[in-house]
Amino acid sequence: MNYLTNRNTSLLIVLLCLPSLAWADELNQANTVWILTSTALVLFMTLPGLSLFYAGLVRSKNVLSVLMQCFAIACMISIMWLVGMYSLIFTDGGAAQPFIGSLSKAFVPDMGPDSLTGDIPEAVYFMFQMTFAIITPALIVGAFAERMKFSSMMLFSALWALLVYVPVCHWVWGGGWLADMGVMDFAGGIVIHITAGVSALVAALVMGNRKGFPTVAMPPHNMPMVVTGAGMLWVGWFGFNAGSALAADGSAGMAMLVTHISAAAGSLTWMVIEWVRFGKPSVLGIVTGMVAGLGTITPASGFVGPAGALFIGITAGIVCFYAVQIIKRHLHIDDSLDVFPVHGVGGIAGSILTGVFAAESLGGRGLGDVTIAHQVGVQALAVGVTIIWTVVFTYIILKVLDAIMGLRVSEDQEVEGLDVVMHEETGYHNM
Repeated sequence: MNYLTNRNTSLLIVLLCLPSLAWADELNQANTVWILTSTALVLFMTLPGLSLFYAGLVRSKNVLSVLMQCFAIACMISIMWLVGMYSLIFTDGGAAQPFIGSLSKAFVPDMGPDSLTGDIPEAVYFMFQMTFAIITPALIVGAFAERMKFSSMMLFSALWALLVYVPVCHWVWGGGWLADMGVMDFAGGIVIHITAGVSALVAALVMGNRKGFPTVAMPPHNMPMVVTGAGMLWVGWFGFNAGSALAADGSAGMAMLVTHISAAAGSLTWMVIEWVRFGKPSVLGIVTGMVAGLGTITPASGFVGPAGALFIGITAGIVCFYAVQIIKRHLHIDDSLDVFPVHGVGGIAGSILTGVFAAESLGGRGLGDVTIAHQVGVQALAVGVTIIWTVVFTYIILKVLDAIMGLRVSEDQEVEGLDVVMHEETGYHNM
């Protein structure tokens, strides 16, 4: 009798648990809530974070032009993502799968409220990945700020997204050939920061310097705006990196922690170097160091521990500071808002260091069956191929557009400012 009672009780418990067990294999509400939040945070990085950061850095006569460029890019990439970018990255391309996906999910005809990617709604995953695609070309705006035609900027951003971002993202995150090799890029050191940073350098070289650079001082017109935007970037970056865990778990928590540590370390390192070298720490320096720390930890954020993040952040502050000095002061390349020395150099350094500090012996989550040397080799190969691909296609896009419609405003228009010339508006009526 006791046996039958116990057996019946056990059967009842199993039956009661069946709905919850089935639910566990389907939608995970906690993960869904976190990725919904992360999606908002990443979009917040561009609108208004990056927009304000960049707008404060330019001269007052160009403040609206930068805000407009970031806003327009966000709108355009969103539509392009729906039309085909998402499909080309995240679907199986058949025989072409190592290099590109298919158009089977163009306009996402089969995506409904109940469609899942893993254990979160596909609509949420679709939107989360879209915010990454939005911020990447927006970052490049800082390289040619104050001198590119708005129409040329829009066409460049669209073509660049298709020819650079889509294939590289597929290679790394869409199951392409770099993913098969075991490349580690948790949140976009290669996909986002290297592609944007290297393209920024190419754009600065192709377009040439602003009138007066480097002899005429061109300081930021609104530092409070810069610091406000920088703070938004810092907060938004938690969605960028911790959200890339695609789960509300310990991996997301660790990614958030190491992101914060690296940002703080990058800020303080930049500040100290500047203090020692120039006698005073600057507000611009400490916020730029923060962005360097954030960009450099991005590829490693899901693989390293706090100690590794501290080293990566310090490294970011050092290498990115001196990269700015080399690009601006020695080579006199007018990457207007330091996109390459901060994002490009930071992304390269962080991607290589991921192969080192992901090792379990150095506090990371482990490299599986491969050695540090092997993983660093894979990381270096991915970095090298990405740089070459980005340089070639960015250069082609810019040269074709220049031949067809021209890239730059005229010298007189540049002197007058893009706000009035391109948009017939001014940011400050009393200036």
